Amino acid sequence: MSRPAPGAAAHPDIPVAAIALMRDRRVLMVTARGRDVWFMPGGKVDPGESGADAAAREAREEVSLDLDPARLDELFEVATQAHGEPDGRLVRMRVFQAVTDAAPHPSAEIDAVHWASTADAGRCPPAGAEVLRLLGAAGLID
Repeated sequence: MSRPAPGAAAHPDIPVAAIALMRDRRVLMVTARGRDVWFMPGGKVDPGESGADAAAREAREEVSLDLDPARLDELFEVATQAHGEPDGRLVRMRVFQAVTDAAPHPSAEIDAVHWASTADAGRCPPAGAEVLRLLGAAGLID
């Protein structure tokens, strides 16, 4: 009988979904209240919720964008050390491309929105930095 890796039960992966809204070769990122790092607009996937549903819900809650989950295209998933969590706890972020002409606006939980390029990776936790790297490698952002 196989056993979970040591610490696996204590530190389960964190499933999250995020949007990648790109304009002028930059991608939308946010700064949450009381934080100093830039994050992708997104958050935890609730039980029974699809990744696209979670990404659309979080976009509405964080940056006031009304997105149709059926029109979000999944780009990739990144799995990296979760920011601010014990070593070995991973965040598994599914990133969905969003297309809208609407202007994003910070919500009550967000201090600011930013248009990031790969040069901003140092402002991001590991998952955000990896998203910037992958978007840059795909030629979608500078």
